[in-house]
Formats: sequence, C-alpha cells, structure tokens
Amino acid sequence: QVRLVESGGGLVQPGGSLRLSCVASGSIFRLLAINWYRQAPGKERELVARIRSAGSTSFADSVKGRFTISRDNAKNTVYLQMNSLKPEDTAVYYCHTNQTYASGATTASWGQGTQVIVSS
Repeated sequence: QVRLVESGGGLVQPGGSLRLSCVASGSIFRLLAINWYRQAPGKERELVARIRSAGSTSFADSVKGRFTISRDNAKNTVYLQMNSLKPEDTAVYYCHTNQTYASGATTASWGQGTQVIVSS
C-alpha cells in the first residue's frame, strides 16, 4: 500500500500563499492519480484538487484560479500551490490516492494531514 506524507502547512495571512507537498512511497507513483482533500472544523471532507497520472488536473470551484496542482514523478511528489488564500481555506489538508490491484480490489491511502490556517 502506498504511504503518503504531507508537509507545508502553517499560518498565513489572507491573500498569502502556501505550497503543500505530498511525498509517496513506492515505485508506482507515476501511475497513480493523486488527490488533495481538505476538512474544516465541523464540515465534511471535500475534494480540492486532483492530478491524474498523465498530468491532467481538476479543481473544486471554490479554489479554481487560485490553486494549482503539479507532480514531480522523479521525486514521487505532488504539490498544491495555494495563492490568494482566504479564511475559508482554513482546514486540514490531506493527500489521497486509490490503488487498484490486478484482482480488481482497490485500497485507499491517506496521509496524516497538514494544517492550514488563514488568519490575520
């Protein structure tokens, strides 16, 4: 099972930027779509951004135009660049992927999360 480790969270003022990193274990990273989710206090976890193995991306409407996602397969790393941050972006951000085996079984892997706080 793929292991994911996030980093890069912290406290930032509104309008500021942060870059989150998600480092994955294993040799199949380049074959995986990687997702960033976030969960704010009292709210459900929501999908923020996705990057597929071929590099195509998609974003939640709430972050379009402000967040970008990229991957470096040589480093087994996915980045979430967050610009023009708003207080409503405050949440724990999680890296996630699904791994499908030859049997058809699928396992989900989650990182431990990294806290982002946007506040003046």
